[in-house]
Amino acid sequence: MKDSTLKLKFLSHGTLESKDLDFTRRFYEEFLGFEVVKASKVSIWCRLGGPHIYVVVQVPPQRKGEMPFLNHNGIDVETEEEVDECHRLAVRDAEIWHLKKITKPAVQHGTYGFYFYDADDNSWEILANPPGGYSWMFERGDQEGVGHMSKSFERPASTLRKTPKS
Repeated sequence: MKDSTLKLKFLSHGTLESKDLDFTRRFYEEFLGFEVVKASKVSIWCRLGGPHIYVVVQVPPQRKGEMPFLNHNGIDVETEEEVDECHRLAVRDAEIWHLKKITKPAVQHGTYGFYFYDADDNSWEILANPPGGYSWMFERGDQEGVGHMSKSFERPASTLRKTPKS
C-alpha cells in the first residue's frame, strides 16, 4: 500500500436517501435481511455481514431522484444458484416492495449477478462473490487494459459456471 497524506483507518459508512423510512426499514429487514437500528426520527442505520454501515436519511419525496445506475450498491451471495434464487424472489415480490428495472442475471465485470431499483429509487446489485466480497480483486492488484470488464477476465471460482454474453 502506498503511503498516503491522510492517515485514515477504516471506511465506515455510506449514505442513502429514503422517501419513507418506515417502509424502507421493513424492506431492508424483511426482504434484504439487513440489521437495522433507528438512529433518529429522520434516519436509520443498516448493515449486513460486517461493520460497514449505510446511513439512510429521509428526504422529501420530491427531492429524491433516481440513483445513477453506476452508483449501485452490491450485496453478495456465494453462488450463482443463490443469485438465480434471489432474482426469482425479487421478481415474485416486486409489487410488494415496489421494485423496478429488475435485470436478468448475467456475468458482468467478473461476477454473476443482477440489478434492480427499490422504492426509494436506489440501485442494487445482487452478485455471486467469494467470502470477503471483492477482496479477491485487491489480491490480484492493478489490471491492464479493460481489466475486469473483459469477457476473458479470470473470474473467481464461484462464478465460473456461467459464461459471459457475447
